[in-house]
Amino acid sequence: MPNTSQPNPPNTHTLEVWGDLACFTRPEMKVERFSYPVITPSAARGVFDAIYWDGKREQEKVGKKTRDIIRPYFFWQITRIEVLTLPSFIALRRNEVKGVVPGAVTLNKWMTGKEAPEPLWADGDDETTGRTQRQTMALKNVRYRITARIEPRASHRNQLAKLNACFERRAKGGKCFQQPYLGCREFPAFFEYIEPGAPSAATAPMDQQLGWMLYDVFDLANEAPGLDGKPFISVFDACVKSGVLEVPAYGSDAVRKPGRI
Repeated sequence: MPNTSQPNPPNTHTLEVWGDLACFTRPEMKVERFSYPVITPSAARGVFDAIYWDGKREQEKVGKKTRDIIRPYFFWQITRIEVLTLPSFIALRRNEVKGVVPGAVTLNKWMTGKEAPEPLWADGDDETTGRTQRQTMALKNVRYRITARIEPRASHRNQLAKLNACFERRAKGGKCFQQPYLGCREFPAFFEYIEPGAPSAATAPMDQQLGWMLYDVFDLANEAPGLDGKPFISVFDACVKSGVLEVPAYGSDAVRKPGRI
């Protein structure tokens, strides 16, 4: 039966997110993809980022080299994930390409004409880059209610009201900078902004200890993360009670980061 959602604390927003397919890959699975039964905070943050996120791009000198950096105005802190439908797995077998696209340096040379582009053959003779079949244990017909708050950087703490208003306006209008997705880009996510106090669906009858779950793949505390996308893996001990996964703050001791495990 539907219930009435509680008023959000200040500076928080709630989205109802759903999709036909999802895959939140467990990092311990090296080859075949096997999904967590619940969306990870990292994937949930990606949905909010797709709707509204902003930062200032700059260049920074490191020795003799210059690298691109971005100074985010804020980051999204996921606080609560509510499971609205029980997880249901589906096995998929897909053709994938083992080769990877070259790094940004090579791509920039291709785009500027300094080097001739090299094609990435799906059916070439090279066994290290050709087509291969991979098994995926994905989720189907997922639906979540996700609550998050804006954590502004020091330079934008006095603009918190503006940041919240921008997100609320875009989310209510169904606007996004890119199509949100559920773990994999081929699994699109759809969303609806939930007003505080609005009737909402009851959570699924799910109680499960998930163990160590991926929290995020980037350092959310970094004031100027590089655009090279260097990973910074963090995990936390996840437990779903009555269909609700409470997510600890990124800066808390409950979130294990490199050097703290």
